Amino acid sequence: MPLQNIKPTETVAWKKLTQHFSEIKERELKELFREDKNRKEQFSISLGDLSVDYSKNRITKKTMNLLISLANEVELKDAIEKYFSGDKINATEDRAVLHTALRSSSDIPVYVDGKDVKQKIQTALRKMKAFSNKVISGKWKGFTGKPITDVVNIGVGGSNLGPNMVVEALQFYKNKLNTHFVSNIDGDHVSETLKKLNPETTLFIIVSKTFTTQETINNANTIRDWFLKSATVFDVSKHFVAVSANEKAVISFGIDKKNIFPMWDWVGGRFSLWSAVGLSICLSIGFDNFKELLQGAEEVDKHFKTSSFEENIPVVLALLSVWYNNFFEAETEVVLSYTQYLAKLPEYLQQAVMESNGKDVDRNGDEIDYQTGTIIWGGTGVNSQHAFMQLLHHGTKLIPVDFIGFEESLYGLNDHHEKLIANYNAQQEALAFGKTKEEAHLDLKVNNQIDLINKLLPYKVFKGNHPSNNLLFKKLTPFSLGMLLAIYEHKIFAQGVIWNIFSFDQFGVELGKELAKKRLSKD
Repeated sequence: MPLQNIKPTETVAWKKLTQHFSEIKERELKELFREDKNRKEQFSISLGDLSVDYSKNRITKKTMNLLISLANEVELKDAIEKYFSGDKINATEDRAVLHTALRSSSDIPVYVDGKDVKQKIQTALRKMKAFSNKVISGKWKGFTGKPITDVVNIGVGGSNLGPNMVVEALQFYKNKLNTHFVSNIDGDHVSETLKKLNPETTLFIIVSKTFTTQETINNANTIRDWFLKSATVFDVSKHFVAVSANEKAVISFGIDKKNIFPMWDWVGGRFSLWSAVGLSICLSIGFDNFKELLQGAEEVDKHFKTSSFEENIPVVLALLSVWYNNFFEAETEVVLSYTQYLAKLPEYLQQAVMESNGKDVDRNGDEIDYQTGTIIWGGTGVNSQHAFMQLLHHGTKLIPVDFIGFEESLYGLNDHHEKLIANYNAQQEALAFGKTKEEAHLDLKVNNQIDLINKLLPYKVFKGNHPSNNLLFKKLTPFSLGMLLAIYEHKIFAQGVIWNIFSFDQFGVELGKELAKKRLSKD
């Protein structure tokens, strides 16, 4: 069954939210905290080792009640059921959306076109485990009998961004293999990567569903040509494997049939790192850690599916995002990770969010007359404080922020970590509460700048009232990373349901490709 087609702006809840917004839009966070001493407890949710504090948002209990009414009115609960059950909710492409099935440990079957996809998933996982164990242990040998030392993932979009981000995020857990990623059609990218590699000890993974993606196949052919300067065509099968649905093209390339890993229509590229597309992750951190990543995501899947909307982390985050996007007219959101390991998270989320919900046509095929999608950007904690945070504190734009932190560091440098967490908490406080004219005046006085008070005072005042969410985990592990990524996936889905759009196609990606092909065919 397809998703229901309900225009959000025509709901009772939307009209009530519009009225409520006019009453609350000037309210100050300082004032809201003064009025309610239990505000933090009231606006916090826990799940395992994760705590989400959303009290520093420009909301009241009434706001949340109205937003939850909106979720109910657009039949979000019904949509969630269809999302998990194999219904073809990607209606424009006539496909189910089942990345959640990839990490499900349940025995309950999930059917697509009458076939249980769980069996296919388990078969693929067993194959990934056997293959990665063989390569990591050194039993898989290259054409001169040497074990593999380097792995190169060749893919673009979802076949690159997800695995690339996860491998970087979990490098603390990596084994002896070195992992590289080639994505850009820019020949300098592949050339720089090949400079670091020995053809005798490198394994290449070509990730392309159709095995016709221009960027990926171009890079794969260039790499094979480089490889064949040292080896023969009979050696290709020892150094190249593929993740693809086009078996014929893969075999034609020279890859052994048994070294082809599956891709399925019911998994979108930007949600595919949980599948064999994550083979580079599996090789980098080992299958057991990869399984933990899946288990963390499954924990959130269960939470999203079964929790009431009031206690549902992805739903609450989605509703808050809609609140700022559609009522405050905030156009962007910042993601700030207070760990260097998550440096690539904003880039990954840009595809996940903007490719999914950057739509101007609703599920009825009509042009939309309200805002959808949000522009995602960000960086790592303290580095960002010395870069773009000036605009967040002193600028004229309203930009909600997600702060992502971890109570423990991985290497145990406690002095560093204490300073990191102090900054993590201080930035949220500063954005929310700012600094008054009186406080700035006193600071200048205390710092013996009395003669400069009149000159500097206007520049030392911070209005505050900037919203943020605080997502605090105990520690960065494969499990906690799986949780974090699943939270954002379900937030994206919930927003798409509310905005009455199809989140799982990406026709806007195709136009530029088509024009590029036309230009190339003319040359």
